[in-house]
Amino acid sequence: MQITLTGRHVEITTAIKQYVDTKFAKLERHFDQINNVHVTLNVEKLKHIAESKLLLNGAEVFAVAEDENMYAAIDLLIDKLDRQVIKHKEKTARH
Repeated sequence: MQITLTGRHVEITTAIKQYVDTKFAKLERHFDQINNVHVTLNVEKLKHIAESKLLLNGAEVFAVAEDENMYAAIDLLIDKLDRQVIKHKEKTARH
């Protein structure tokens, strides 16, 4: 899984990069056919916004989360993506 991390109005530190890597490793445990991940971290005044697009085999998953803390926004994003990836996995298993 290749993770591309982009920051808008925020500097991507090594701590944030490592945090994102460890959180996305959780997704890979649930579904190992994740090809590419593009994560964008954005700061607008007091809102920290994390958005991500996952390219799966035969599908694309997108989610956005926002919070007052960047790490909390990343956690919310991972929860949303986890639900969508599990749903996609169940869909492909039924077919």
